Amino acid sequence: MADETAAGFSQGKLKVRLVTPERILIDTDASSVTLPGTAGVLEALPGAAPLLTAIGAGDLIIGGAQGGDQRFIVARGFAEVLPDRVTVLAEYAVKPEEVDKGAAEQQLKDGQKLESDAGDDPRKYAAARETVLEAEAKLGTPGQ
Repeated sequence: MADETAAGFSQGKLKVRLVTPERILIDTDASSVTLPGTAGVLEALPGAAPLLTAIGAGDLIIGGAQGGDQRFIVARGFAEVLPDRVTVLAEYAVKPEEVDKGAAEQQLKDGQKLESDAGDDPRKYAAARETVLEAEAKLGTPGQ
């Protein structure tokens, strides 16, 4: 029990860090982290079993952070979940209010064109689909 207290998760907190190649977006304590995994959404809580997962495009929500819940739009990367911390390394991550809507709308159009031009090539289709999903996440319209 003493080890749990030292690690911090007996108090219901995780150390959470979100990093892109350009900057550290947030480094805080939180009670939960909701991640857009490539196979679906997952939630990390204090005491979670260790996990390394790829992340896709979508919302990353840091629950119970100082100043309230924090939301970020993320795409492409990895998350390491440990019992007392979560580290997210993302190629793209911004606060929703930082999204360039015009660029995201163009990205969506480009991705849709790439999808229709992919033909029977599964690699081209997968890359195009990733572009579409990222644009939809930026626009707040997943699956539309």
